[in-house]
Amino acid sequence: MTTMTEASVREFRMPDVGEGLTEAEILKWYVQPGDTVTDGQVVCEVETAKAAVELPIPYDGVVRELRFAEGTTVDVGTAIIAVDVTGGAPAAEPAAAPAAAPEPEKKPEGRQPVLVGYGVAASSTKRRPRKGPEVTVTEAAVKAAVQQELNGHAPAPVPAPAPAAGDRPRPLAKPPVRKLAKDLGVDLATVTPSGPDGVITREDVHAAVAVPEPVAGAAPPAPAAPTAAPAVVSYDTARETRIPIKGVRKAMAAAMVGSAFTAPHVTEFVTVDVTRTMKLVEELKQDKDLQGLRVNPLLLIAKALLVAIKRNPDINASWDEANQEIVLKHYVNLGIAAATPRGLIVPNIKDAHAKTLPQLAEALGELVGTARDGKTSPAAMQGGTVTITNVGVFGVDTGTPILNQGEAAILAVGAIKLQPWVHKGKVKPRQVMTLALSFDHRLVDGELGSKVLADVAAVLERPKRLITWA
Repeated sequence: MTTMTEASVREFRMPDVGEGLTEAEILKWYVQPGDTVTDGQVVCEVETAKAAVELPIPYDGVVRELRFAEGTTVDVGTAIIAVDVTGGAPAAEPAAAPAAAPEPEKKPEGRQPVLVGYGVAASSTKRRPRKGPEVTVTEAAVKAAVQQELNGHAPAPVPAPAPAAGDRPRPLAKPPVRKLAKDLGVDLATVTPSGPDGVITREDVHAAVAVPEPVAGAAPPAPAAPTAAPAVVSYDTARETRIPIKGVRKAMAAAMVGSAFTAPHVTEFVTVDVTRTMKLVEELKQDKDLQGLRVNPLLLIAKALLVAIKRNPDINASWDEANQEIVLKHYVNLGIAAATPRGLIVPNIKDAHAKTLPQLAEALGELVGTARDGKTSPAAMQGGTVTITNVGVFGVDTGTPILNQGEAAILAVGAIKLQPWVHKGKVKPRQVMTLALSFDHRLVDGELGSKVLADVAAVLERPKRLITWA
């Protein structure tokens, strides 16, 4: 019978599944203690401020322990699962020398738990010991000590110089803890650490805020008069449900508030007859080059917007406040707003401007399907340049959309309805829709915004313009 030892246990740590994210919530475990896992097997699903992501394990072995329950938010770099790799193919461990103190566990020299697309997993590399201030012993002090020893007296200790203020060692703390201390105005050098190896924790920072430092020479404060305890706020739990604001929904709320109160929004509207576009959609569904692809009005609306951007490239830009520059983008990463159970996300189609209609249809299908399944990666939601939000699928005529942060324009697509319309001098029932374009008025003036919206409407009214304008 094989006895499991600590040396056979590998800990898988929470990776950075985005760019600079500091924590993630464990949504669901797919394995339990005692289950056998293989290299690359998905063991859990986590949610960050950007998306839900499945995490594969980089070991073969048997699950020994799940360190956190579902619903727990865990810092990046924290071990979340322990796997006994005795039954797999672990890397060779160095044998302990006889009659010597046990050596600390060493990481194998072979494959490290680095996940492609998830960033580099945290390692257990020890901190290099910091150098203390150098102590200089003068020749006179040495001679005095030798003379005292020859005379039979114990040598007097040579006093070490006090370290300079600039040589004070830097307190040990994780980046999230440093940010918390900065936000709360706490000097980490004054905080008493309680974590292992003298690491300052979140609780230490909060404790430092709760207990102010005494002022030298100040009289002790007089005892405060007893005050009534604050009333406990009660809620009607039978008729109310409270949902914690976290993950994608929290990030969405912060982004919308940041955009609404940073960029001056202007919204313009146009109502357009899209009867010809709807006929073209039906024809394209029968096209053999588009068989099996997602062909719908949104496909032609996206293509119309790309044509309008080509004719008016200045709208494909962003505002750089730090450098006081307008950044013109010579590529279009077309974002498509998608409503998911976890909140609104905006993945984008990379280099949409360079795609043919079949390629654009394929990309749209993959984007929508991935978003519905909750599998959109953080990378797919980064780097967008312009966005389309389709509120028409909910039967809404139009709206005033808020810009996706870092973008200059967003197009809202309303519902397509059969309405009376003057066509060739006669009132006829026609397929009509309303478009709304919101733009950042710092870099897009009324003329540019109007031209873009008018071009989109013109293409949808007469889709043959796709041939001449594209």
